[in-house]
Amino acid sequence: MDAPVPGSGEAPEDPFALHNSASAVLDDHGRVVGWSERAQEHLGYPPDEVLGRRAVEFLVDSRDRETVLDAVAACERDRGWSGVLPVLHRSGRRVELGFRARAVIRADSAHEWFLVVAPAAEVLQWETDRSVLDGLFRRSPIGLSVHAPDLSILRINRALARFTQLPAAEIRSRRIGDFLIGPDLKTIETRLRRVLETGAPLIFTEQPCRLRSDPDHERVVSVSAFRMEDPSGGILGVTQLVEDVTDRYRARRRLALLNRASARIGTTLDLDRTTRELADVAVPDLADAVSVDLLESVARGDETAEEASGLVRRMAVHSVVAKALQVMYPAGEVFRFDPRTPHARCLAEQRSILEPVLLSSPGWYFEDQERRRRALDLGAHSLIVVPLTARGLLLGLLSLWRAERPEPFEEDDLTLAEEFAARAALCIDNARRYTQQHQAALTLQRSLLPQELPENSAVEVAHRYLPADPATGVGGDWFDVIPLSGARVALVVGDVVGHGLHAAATMGRLRTAVHTLAGLDYAPEEVLFHLDDLVNRLAEEQEPADGSSRGRQIVGATCLYAVYDPTSRRCTLARAGHLPPAVVTSDGAVSLPDLPEGPPLGLGGLPFESAELELAEGSLLALYTDGLVEARGLDLDEGLARLREALARPGRSLEETCTAVQDALLPDHPPDDVALLLARTRVLAPEQVASWELPAEPTAAARARHLTEATLAGWGLEELAFTAELVVSELVTNAYRYGGGTPVTLRLIRDRNLICEVSDSSSTAPHLRRARTTDEGGRGLFLVAQLTERWGTRYTRDGKTVWTEFPLVTAAEGCSVAMA
Repeated sequence: MDAPVPGSGEAPEDPFALHNSASAVLDDHGRVVGWSERAQEHLGYPPDEVLGRRAVEFLVDSRDRETVLDAVAACERDRGWSGVLPVLHRSGRRVELGFRARAVIRADSAHEWFLVVAPAAEVLQWETDRSVLDGLFRRSPIGLSVHAPDLSILRINRALARFTQLPAAEIRSRRIGDFLIGPDLKTIETRLRRVLETGAPLIFTEQPCRLRSDPDHERVVSVSAFRMEDPSGGILGVTQLVEDVTDRYRARRRLALLNRASARIGTTLDLDRTTRELADVAVPDLADAVSVDLLESVARGDETAEEASGLVRRMAVHSVVAKALQVMYPAGEVFRFDPRTPHARCLAEQRSILEPVLLSSPGWYFEDQERRRRALDLGAHSLIVVPLTARGLLLGLLSLWRAERPEPFEEDDLTLAEEFAARAALCIDNARRYTQQHQAALTLQRSLLPQELPENSAVEVAHRYLPADPATGVGGDWFDVIPLSGARVALVVGDVVGHGLHAAATMGRLRTAVHTLAGLDYAPEEVLFHLDDLVNRLAEEQEPADGSSRGRQIVGATCLYAVYDPTSRRCTLARAGHLPPAVVTSDGAVSLPDLPEGPPLGLGGLPFESAELELAEGSLLALYTDGLVEARGLDLDEGLARLREALARPGRSLEETCTAVQDALLPDHPPDDVALLLARTRVLAPEQVASWELPAEPTAAARARHLTEATLAGWGLEELAFTAELVVSELVTNAYRYGGGTPVTLRLIRDRNLICEVSDSSSTAPHLRRARTTDEGGRGLFLVAQLTERWGTRYTRDGKTVWTEFPLVTAAEGCSVAMA
């Protein structure tokens, strides 16, 4: 019978079985006294050439003599031996065979050696399969049980024995019902019988599971099962694999609850409705009953909360137990918690309280003993109390109870309740602040401009911002320095029509939009196109419903958007009705580049164009708003001339240059908002950048890994090689699969972070998704996202670039955590 092909999935037969193996008999002097036909097939010697000869004389090569003699000595010592030895074929070639040798005692007290021989490859494959089977029952972390056709248990592995908390030997011949209770038993038995009847396997099917040994805790298991058959097709039983996925199931449930909470809590700025939404989300998925209480001052909408021991107002109650509403304080009730209760402690200490077993907490909830008795009669047995805090302010508390569900609250439930409370508290605080929206809007607008600009390797920056209304401190002008992928940076200056709160609010929306568009790596002209569309929509929102001009606000803006790349020294700029920047060389020469002048934002439908400049290292870019050059009543040309003069002094720091420009152009109280942004360019050294073009071949990923490893070694970043190779391999593989057969470009940049970029000619966007356990693929980008600090895609005229960043110091540690 032919041996199964290794790896084919067929169960191999024992290679030492008599109908498969060769055999020989040696006497106590090592002479061959028996020789089978299979031995002749394996070694080429007919019986008449070997019988009576010592085996070592014609079967052992001189190079292998010591190895064979060691095996002979072990065989004589232990009266048997098994292993693999090289022997000589009749043709002279060496072959490796697996041996089993056993001593045979004859009637005359002499002994002979019975040898069973099989090809080494078949022996090794069979031993491997035996090891796998042994591992499944002894070392596998996934539970395994083998059942007879009547579903009685024939054998289980150690993992499942730990799950049932019984020794494996005691479980044989028992039934599943000896361990599971309730409908869980019926479910699994029905599914296993279906597998026995149809032969269709059960694959990764999740179901609840309650053990008789621990009936108060529900577990969730993933079950796979297949039917066992003998070679003739007879049914031997069914095998099932059981994995405890309780933590994974609870994590999915928590995520689903949080998503539902995000969608359902805070749909309005009405305080009563927001608290009811919180109560409705928590019941019944997390608790059987819930109450939401706010400090009385918060319920009134006051800015300052009362002390934690003050009055509270019941805002919402919800329960699956109807009679519980008769025990709990009703909505609208104003009361004070007894200092002995967990609720009072929660308010006083502003921390969550978990009471898994209420009977062990003598002071819980009701100072009224009658209320306490009625709550116990309804089955209340577990409690969580979570403070509602937002922006550092205590607002109230959330109370959750369990009565019908037997499981007590656990730490995971407390974490989920805290997530609910955190999200709801923000919504509650927003609703409370609605009565002070004007002041809140002013406070928000003051925080719109960046307080500290991010450090980057592309440019050194300094700035000035002077609002026309110093009382509010806000205006319609803004500036930004936004780090982009590939060590690039975006420099932005804009000017919204008007002053004060309305202009600041519009500015904030535009600035947020710029950050979003920059994060999407749009080209400068595309950023302005989308901003133009946004300004149009803002203008439409300002139109009064009755069509009159009363209350109408003029919405319009100008903007200059530039992207500088320190690897190529190229700066791409586009402007929408904005003044061009000033470019200052290292020797102090000042120029105003002739950039295409696009229309101001808000006209709609008109195109924007970009221009590209090549800047020497140390060049100074000055971006500004018109309030800077028109502040003293000067015409535009005179103002620009003064700006040139103030900038044309090399050797000063950026802060000194900002001060010089301010002194030369601005009065003490400028009549218009002013924004000034200075950026001195830097250039990444050639040794910090490595780039290769890889042919679209199956070996591209392997080549990319090799280049990455060699480059990081040259940079002294060997500890990052494993992480970077994983990321580069995945990205290059995707580019090869979906890039249309064109070459792939790999670029590595050693900056503040290690940057990996893979470019191809395809415009198809990669998408991160969560692969199911049965999916064969789809985990690559998920792995990339886990191993890197940031990743994304930017599009070019020739295709796209997928980029990743990870910190130089912690990337290797992050890889270890992600792989764990």
